[in-house]
Amino acid sequence: MRFAQQIVVLDADDVATVASFWAGVYGGRVRPSDPSWYEVEVDGDYPLAVQHAPDHVRPEWPDGQPQQMHLDLYVEDIRAEHERVMGLGAELLEAAEDLDAATGFQVYADPAGHPFCLCWGWPIWRAQLDG
Repeated sequence: MRFAQQIVVLDADDVATVASFWAGVYGGRVRPSDPSWYEVEVDGDYPLAVQHAPDHVRPEWPDGQPQQMHLDLYVEDIRAEHERVMGLGAELLEAAEDLDAATGFQVYADPAGHPFCLCWGWPIWRAQLDG
């Protein structure tokens, strides 16, 4: 699979604080798209984003509350990649309303239940976010 972009997305109750922390770790800057979605930009790349999750429960590593995160994987051909990941054992958790839309995503789980999204329309998403 060739990805147009991959972004690690962390859930958090306090999006600004968590995004600021990771911007510091990466040596980048925070790019708030809206109050519920902040990205970390590093030299024109976007390795990480933070998504508002009001009911987020802090993980307790290693034996308590499980760790929580998901991947957004931007693909060029959603139909082909859907078939491929399903063939590998993914479970479709939420289908997109329109696979022919210019942008969109579908939510899947890996065999252990970890969620991830196959997204499409990266250049359009980026242009909208850059405004």
